[in-house]
Parts: sequence; C-alpha cells; structure tokens
Amino acid sequence: MIVSTFNLEFDSNLLESAKKIVIYSIVIHLGLYTLSKLLFFKASKEKQPVLRFITTFSNVGFMGYPVLQSIFGDVGVFYGAIFNMVFNAFVWTLGVSLYSGKKSLKSFVQVLKNPAFIAVCLGLVLFISPIKLPTPIYKTLKLMGDTTTPISMLIVGAMLSSANFKEILSDWTIYWGSFICLIVTPFLVYLVMTTLGLDRELTRVCVTIIAMPGAVMAPIIASKYGGNAEYASQCVFLSTILSVITIPLIIVTLF
Repeated sequence: MIVSTFNLEFDSNLLESAKKIVIYSIVIHLGLYTLSKLLFFKASKEKQPVLRFITTFSNVGFMGYPVLQSIFGDVGVFYGAIFNMVFNAFVWTLGVSLYSGKKSLKSFVQVLKNPAFIAVCLGLVLFISPIKLPTPIYKTLKLMGDTTTPISMLIVGAMLSSANFKEILSDWTIYWGSFICLIVTPFLVYLVMTTLGLDRELTRVCVTIIAMPGAVMAPIIASKYGGNAEYASQCVFLSTILSVITIPLIIVTLF
C-alpha cells in the first residue's frame, strides 16, 4: 500500500506538507510519551510500560492506513506513511527504553531494517523522481496494498481467539488505558493543533492516526524486552474492539 500510494505526481506543496507531518509526528510522540508518564505513574511496574506504550504508539499500519484511505484517499496514506517513519524510529528507541531503561544502537538498527521504513524510503524516491511505476507494477502493488484491511481483521480475529475475556473484563487498568489512547489523546492532539492554528487537513490526519487503538507492536516489544506480553496483548485487544465505536465517534465529533 505504501509504495503504490507514493506513485503521485510531484507536488512541492505536498512535499512541504510531508515535512510538517514529520515535525508534528515527532512532537506528538514526544508529548504523549511524557504525558503517559504522568497519567500512569501509579500503575504497577509490570503494567506501566505497557500502558505508556499503547498511549504513545497507535496502530498506524494495520488500522490507520485503511481508515486514512477511506477518509482522505491516497494522500491520506501518503501522510500516514510519513508519520509512521517517526513512529518506527521511536518504537525501537523510546518504546524499547520503557522496558530496558536505555536506548541502544542495536534497537535503532531495527528501524532501518523495518519493512515500512524501507517502503517509505522507496516511495519518497519514487515521489521525488520523474519516473513513475509502470501500470502493471502499480496495479499489482495496489492490489497487494488493498489486502491491508482484511489482514488487519485477521490479526484482530487471532487476538480474539486467544483472549481471556474474564481476565480482560475484570482488569480496570485495561479500560483506563483504552480510554486514554482512544478518547483522551486524540482530543488533546486536536485541541493543541487547532489552538495553534495548524493546517486543518494535516490536523485531521494526525488526529485520525492518534485515534487508532494500541499498536500491535506492544506485545512484540514487551515479549522481546522482558515485559508482560500477555497484558500488552489484552490492552491491544480491548482497545481494538472499543475502537470500532470510538473511531467513528472521534471523526464525527471533531471533523
């Protein structure tokens, strides 16, 4: 989906907007990372890293792209992919530091190896250069990109099949974490960006991304760096289910 989306005619205004998205994404991630420390300072040492992670990092890839595509078209996915570059950089640095307490060079190397990061780099080259993809290749990539939505549904289904509903429904911290990442953070981002008078379309794009549920990377990072992967899966699961209601609510209310 990412590479085919970048197959656009070069537009200096679009490139300028992409630069702004990079800045917005950096500020938003750093802001949410800091805010999460204040919101969950009373949480247990086992749960705090997970709650901070899902508050800082939303599900840009599997759920964000299809939603952006449906609202803004290809340009929405273009902006989302740029936003996601910063996301990947911070997941493997700030995200890892939530569990390990430090940011290592090895973690940063993971950013460069990330398929989404590579796809964005290739897409940017394609966007800036006068060369465009041949129609057969473009259509093939487009068809592959269109599978993002059903794949995301399969992931949610897999989460459902292994979920311990009784445990999830009885843990109030999972509800609190979901409320913060699905309702509080998108409203805060919207409030700050509109108060500052920032570009309306880019504000909507950023708010839409932040309104997504917790990133599916949460249990992966937790498992790899000694965190509670099961609790992370539960948080992602519940926030994903609740997002079916909250995403339309955010869009209708704020847009």
